[in-house]
Amino acid sequence: MRVLRALTVTAAAACAVLGLSAPLASANQDPGGRGGNGGGNGPSNISVNPYAVHQGSTMQVSAAGCGHGGTVTSHGNFPPANLSAGSIGFATVRVFNHASPGTHTLSVKCNDSNLIATARFRILEGNPSQGGIGGSFGPSTAETAIGAGLVGASALGAGAHVLRRRRPLRSRS
Repeated sequence: MRVLRALTVTAAAACAVLGLSAPLASANQDPGGRGGNGGGNGPSNISVNPYAVHQGSTMQVSAAGCGHGGTVTSHGNFPPANLSAGSIGFATVRVFNHASPGTHTLSVKCNDSNLIATARFRILEGNPSQGGIGGSFGPSTAETAIGAGLVGASALGAGAHVLRRRRPLRSRS
């Protein structure tokens, strides 16, 4: 019993570690070598999380080197988004429902620089998961019948157990 419990805890921990290590796409500078070094000379170290998203999903973009904020764009894939100010700026973008599946490029431009850096991401075909509606669907007829049968069987078993325990023991002399 203790071994089974230990294996269950270990499996749950392994699943949590895998779930938290989402794939990241990183690019230090754009392919033309125009990206900055992170010291306010332009955007650098762009990361997209998650790298692959479904149509209609959101993803987070971060970039260093844009101390006064900036803009994240990808023509035809999502509307322009503002990058927050700071040593590492963040922007959350929502991919259009009609965006073309495949690998695409996004661009980051700082407000205080004319340099542009790019990163790649992938759009997957189909709708994102519909979180939060799990409780709105009821069980099917078959599931209800199976559940009722299991409840009835357990009630019969419990009744038989109680009746057996109530019988007086016969004397052995």
